[in-house]
Amino acid sequence: MDTKDEIREFLTSRRAKLTPQQAGLPVFGGTRRVPGLRREEAAMLAGVSVDYYTKMERGDLRGVSEGVLDALARGLRLDDAERTHLFDLARATGPTAPTRRRRGAPQRVRPSVQRIIDAMTHAPALVQNGRGDVLAANRLGYALYSEMDLAPGQPANHARFVFLDPRSERFFAEWDRVADDTVAMLRTEAGRDPHDRNLTDLVGELSTRSEGFRTRWAAHNVRAHQTGSKRYHHPVVGDLELTYEILELAADPGLVLLALSAEPGTPSHDALNLLGSWAATTSHAAEPA
Repeated sequence: MDTKDEIREFLTSRRAKLTPQQAGLPVFGGTRRVPGLRREEAAMLAGVSVDYYTKMERGDLRGVSEGVLDALARGLRLDDAERTHLFDLARATGPTAPTRRRRGAPQRVRPSVQRIIDAMTHAPALVQNGRGDVLAANRLGYALYSEMDLAPGQPANHARFVFLDPRSERFFAEWDRVADDTVAMLRTEAGRDPHDRNLTDLVGELSTRSEGFRTRWAAHNVRAHQTGSKRYHHPVVGDLELTYEILELAADPGLVLLALSAEPGTPSHDALNLLGSWAATTSHAAEPA
């Protein structure tokens, strides 16, 4: 993942998605040879010269001020996640950015965090990093994601499960949406840390082995994931619709806590309680006498 290529493709794709009508620009007769905005139109919206905009779109954001980046984000009608991604890419080209890929140290979940999620007996909870490696879970989290073969000390990866394991298409009732969100999550992480060799290796593996991933990766979509709902088809308790919250662990940069719950009085709530009973039974059965 070359940062200049990332910038070029991201800006080109955002410009292609925005029509002159959406941008409030006049449209004159004649056939347009490019989808979306022309470069000179994007430059006008950003308040910069065509040459300066062309420099940026070619992947060179060195020395570009925050004010210009803000104007560019407004001109291209970027949402909050896209704007953040643009600023992340700009930081990755700065003078303090690393110039070589590096493999980060293994991430660990602190015992106090594990105790907290273990105390959440009625809500599935997972701890994962920006690549989607699941580093810890509570009993109900292991039970909910039993299809992913989670195991303590052996991180499974959410993206690998979605794109490389055929069970995921049965497990996620809205697989296409989950696949879109998964790639958008990895794109966001790539903008924050494009020199993460573990992430580069993961993207390379998925691009080689999954056409669905390859197509979505080329779209350069990014998205913020803090809250929402997911629909599952669990092999033991059937259909569940759960609300999720994603919370950053401030003391552990790069790690987030994913917690899920069901609305009381719904079939999903009953199914989640049944899943808890099943998890307790299987856990006790696995314990040595």
